[in-house]
Amino acid sequence: MKKPQLTFRQNFDPQRSGLRSLQWVDWLVLIGIIVLIYAGVRLAANAPAVVTGREISLEPTRLPWYALFSILRMLGAYLLSVVFTLIYGRVAAYNRRAEKVMMPLLDVLQSVPILSFLPVVLLGLSAILPQNIAAELASVVLIFTSQVWNLTFAWYQSLTTIPKELREASAIFRLNSWLRFKNLELPFGMISLIWNSMMSWAGGWFFLMAAEIFTVGQRDFRLPGLGAYLHEASLQGDLQAVGYGLAALILVIVALDQLVWRPLIAWSDRFKVEMVESDNPPTSWFYSLMSSSRLARFLGERLFSPLNERVDRWLMRRFPVEQEERPPSRWQMWAGRLLAIAVLVLLGYGAIRAVLMLTQVDGSEWGQIGLGVVATAVRVGLALLIALLWTIPVGVLIGTNQRFASVVQPIVQVAASVPATALFPVLLLFILQLPGGLNLAAVLLMLMGTQWYLLFNVIAGANAIPQDLKYTTALLGLKGWQRWRTLILPALFPYLITGAITASGGAWNASIVAEYVTFSGKVQQTTGIGAVISHATDQGNYPLLLAGTLVMVVVVVLINRLVWRPLYRQAEEIYRME
Repeated sequence: MKKPQLTFRQNFDPQRSGLRSLQWVDWLVLIGIIVLIYAGVRLAANAPAVVTGREISLEPTRLPWYALFSILRMLGAYLLSVVFTLIYGRVAAYNRRAEKVMMPLLDVLQSVPILSFLPVVLLGLSAILPQNIAAELASVVLIFTSQVWNLTFAWYQSLTTIPKELREASAIFRLNSWLRFKNLELPFGMISLIWNSMMSWAGGWFFLMAAEIFTVGQRDFRLPGLGAYLHEASLQGDLQAVGYGLAALILVIVALDQLVWRPLIAWSDRFKVEMVESDNPPTSWFYSLMSSSRLARFLGERLFSPLNERVDRWLMRRFPVEQEERPPSRWQMWAGRLLAIAVLVLLGYGAIRAVLMLTQVDGSEWGQIGLGVVATAVRVGLALLIALLWTIPVGVLIGTNQRFASVVQPIVQVAASVPATALFPVLLLFILQLPGGLNLAAVLLMLMGTQWYLLFNVIAGANAIPQDLKYTTALLGLKGWQRWRTLILPALFPYLITGAITASGGAWNASIVAEYVTFSGKVQQTTGIGAVISHATDQGNYPLLLAGTLVMVVVVVLINRLVWRPLYRQAEEIYRME
């Protein structure tokens, strides 16, 4: 007798799947990015010739201050990321006309290799701002770009997969945009947002070292922080200071895990879409302590609840129930056309100037770029394959087994947050002696920097599987591969695609530090587009830097549009649980 199977929504429209070549919007967005990069390169040429960085002390007593500076930079970038995510993702999810521009733009932005663009941003800002302010802004921008894309994709994915019956219920109750956001959208996406926030902080730690130790020739933009401390200790070969720095970093990560992330995970369990309560909900000693605190209860009743009601009343008056969208007036249409013409003229002028700069790149350099793209693509594909092989089973185990998660999840959080760039010089001592040398090391660094995007999204997906569906599979006798095929993999699919998009972009970005390494006073490099970009940065070859960056952006955008975007549409249309 054939066993019944659980099914997901089957309504796939190939016209919306993205199974098409790049559209005019993609090219327009790409031209805009080219113009921005060119403008940054032109500003960078006017930066001061010599910049003196701040002294980094290796005294252990300085570590608390360095840790505070690093946390503040991370927090500032994270708050910017959350604001950007909530606004950008919501507009893209609900406005189909805006989505045609916003999602290609998001594809391009998350594809820009910020480690190659950082010199342009930093030198450009230093040309118009004081050095300290320019360095701080550039570091926040770099950390922001390492945190924001996976958050935005996760939020967009959550909004586009809200079950139809929940949307209909919000319409029946005539919830305005604020109440719908507060009572439906944010709760539905909360689990994914929290796990991706943890990943964003882990990714931010990865880029923190690059953000705090940046140098270009005679220009030194070092900033006081944990990343700068670890780098300075590595340069001086002070293993004791390296140990102090890593201990301080791990202590900060563990404190954040116990005081912030674990309580948030325990609190977010209430937002699961399920009919039956979980047998083993996630727990947190700090969350339990705060829940039983009389002071917290007093503040909630006397301060936060009245404040929340006032905010609700104010926003309900400001955002009434949405009516049908009205067509734009004639003057709005003309204003939009004039603005579009002005933007096109500006983009056209900037594109022409960028093309003139690209003509300075000779044929041999273009051939080097083409060969480098192929080599880096092979490494990226290998890193993603290895990451998928281990993150899916481990992530599902962490997301479904709370006893296992209570032990392993803090370890994973620490491992994901330790910047691979801090450990890479130590690993090179051993890897360069093995067959494959830097090729193997490059794949390893890409893996260390990107596998966590997949793991945290798999954990979020497994954690969000409703308990009633788990009971249903047990009642139907589904076990082993049949259970994976009918419940686990379909439920994980949207989260896997979100993780794969950001992991792929992160792997391409990591190639810049993985394929071109300065070790023991010597430059170690291998064939790859990341090595081309890093070499151009070291030599101050701005035309080659522009060419290499643009080629990487175009390749990653093509992969996103032709591979990941169709899969994203499938996740939205087929694997929505309702």
